[in-house]
Amino acid sequence: MADHAGKAVWNGDIKGSGTLTTDSGLLNAPYSVGSRFEGKPGTNPEELIGAAHAGCYTMYLTSVLTKHGHSVESITTTSTVTMNPNNGHPVIEHIHLTTEGHVTGGNITADDFQKHAEDAKANCPVSKVLAAVPKMTLEAKFVG
Repeated sequence: MADHAGKAVWNGDIKGSGTLTTDSGLLNAPYSVGSRFEGKPGTNPEELIGAAHAGCYTMYLTSVLTKHGHSVESITTTSTVTMNPNNGHPVIEHIHLTTEGHVTGGNITADDFQKHAEDAKANCPVSKVLAAVPKMTLEAKFVG
C-alpha cells in the first residue's frame, strides 16, 4: 500500500489565496476564489479531481485492454468536472469522461473497446471514490 498526500495552505479570508502542493513536489500551484469560480489564473480542486480521474481511468483502461490481449498504442482521456454554485453551497453535479484509444491486436472491435471503457469507468479507484457524483457519463472513441 502506498500513501500519497496533497496539501493546501490558505492565507486570509475568502478573498485571500492559497497554494496546493503534493508530496512529490511536482505540484505547487496557486488557487483562489477567482481561479475556482471566475476563470482567473490558477488551479482549483475540481480541475485537480479531473486530472486525477483522467489519469486513473486511463491507466485502468490500459490494464484491462492489455489483460484481454490488445496492444495499446495510446489512450487520451479528459475528465470534465462540472460544479453547480447551488446558491452558495457548491456541488459537483456531473463528470464527463471523453476517451480515445489507439488499440490493436486481439481482433478488438469498437464494441469491445466500448465495453472495456465502461468497465474502467465503473471500476477505476478514482471513479469509485467519485461515485457520489449524481451523474457520470462516458464518450469513448475507438481508433484501431
